[in-house]
Amino acid sequence: MASPRTITIVALSVALGLFFVFMGTIKLTPRLSRDAYNEMKRAYKSYVRALPMLKKIGVSSILLRKSIGALEVACGIVMTLVPGRPKDVANFLLLLLVLAVLFFHQLVGDPLKRYAHALVFGILLTCRLLIARQPEEQPQEKRILSVNGDEQPLIHEAAPEKGKLKVS
Repeated sequence: MASPRTITIVALSVALGLFFVFMGTIKLTPRLSRDAYNEMKRAYKSYVRALPMLKKIGVSSILLRKSIGALEVACGIVMTLVPGRPKDVANFLLLLLVLAVLFFHQLVGDPLKRYAHALVFGILLTCRLLIARQPEEQPQEKRILSVNGDEQPLIHEAAPEKGKLKVS
């Protein structure tokens, strides 16, 4: 049976992955929601206006929106479908992306209700990454040390607790 840690990681990975695929698709095409797509276009125009250095290096609002949308879709697919280390890399990239989006929202002075979802999903990405990076807890009977081919319990488990006598 899968451990609660594994179930948590899988559930967060799938939910976050699907969310970012959805949000990235909205940034790329009006097929899902024309209103949301138009709102994204307007928002990214204000981000580029607020950061004139983007314009100087040749980044238009269209390029910024489409590159962020494509990255969200790609990382969302990896989070949903690909096992192992690539999930953690996608998680980290999405976390950086969320931080950039939060910076953009703060830069243009958006109210909290406009970026609350980014804040919540940033927290969820952080939780998923922290849970995934914790070492798996080994069952008590598997905690052994192999010395010269002989298996012995680990020292801290073989020694009696301080202040207690070991009675045989």
